[in-house]
Amino acid sequence: MDAVPPAIRAFLDHIGWERNLAAHTSRAYASDLNDFATFCANRGQAPESVDRELVREWLMSLHDRLAPSSVARRLSALRSLYRFLCRTGRCAASPVDGLRGPRQPQSLPRVLSVDEMIALLSPPLDGPDGDPVLQVRDVAILEMLYGAGLRVSECTGLDLQRVHADERLVWVHGKGSKTRVVPFGRKALDALTIWLGVRGELLARARGRGRTDAGTALFLNWRGTRLSARSVARMLEKRCLRAGLRKTVSPHALRHSFATHLIDAGSDMREVQELLGHARLSTTQRYAHTSLGQLMKVYDRAHPHAVGAGRARAAAQETS
Repeated sequence: MDAVPPAIRAFLDHIGWERNLAAHTSRAYASDLNDFATFCANRGQAPESVDRELVREWLMSLHDRLAPSSVARRLSALRSLYRFLCRTGRCAASPVDGLRGPRQPQSLPRVLSVDEMIALLSPPLDGPDGDPVLQVRDVAILEMLYGAGLRVSECTGLDLQRVHADERLVWVHGKGSKTRVVPFGRKALDALTIWLGVRGELLARARGRGRTDAGTALFLNWRGTRLSARSVARMLEKRCLRAGLRKTVSPHALRHSFATHLIDAGSDMREVQELLGHARLSTTQRYAHTSLGQLMKVYDRAHPHAVGAGRARAAAQETS
């Protein structure tokens, strides 16, 4: 669809300028709502005049090509749109009221054990990847992802002035353009200190090639510009191979591991929620379930009266 309907354009301007949502979030809203607008236009309808049946028909069409989580996200975008349209007098009533999203599969976050985290961070810096400066940078990135529980976008978006080494605190610009203050550990501080000592060397190389700095970006790529989230994912994949971890590990798994290990060590759920920047406690509580699952594995493996039960549970999981 070439032209965005005025009602949707007004809503996108509202979330972008008045609510100041992150650019990534605004793009996601625009993509979801433009898809809905195209569906409406093909049926000769404007978004502000549709009824519940047309919305239901659109949702049913999404089930054929999208995962339940993606359908739920689009329904959430639609709820936000119609709240805005009703509040501003563009729509008399919301056609989304009373519609329920698809049932979500209950999946637990993928986490690494403490031993796996040690293995991931232990390989020497002069590995086969070559450049020791980049190796120093990579260790600092991994220590911040795990040591402060950052999202990869938060980590790559860090600026130099947001890291307060003396206090071991970092000011993080997170989801919804919210800022939170997160402490980080001694190992992360040591890794950052080493990286900051050689950051200028990487920058000098980039300038020698005619490249320019990304301003105050904390983590740079070999071109001297801000490192991307995709580059961090590729780096982590290589480092997992070097560490002998036979599993797929995403940068977000380090954040999951951070939260799970804190809860395993007895941290209060509310405190972990603040560190992670979660809006709802229910999001943080998933990590308690992960910890419980790990405890069940330990029990099944070690307790004499649980060996048979553990084998039965494993067999049931294999056949499900």
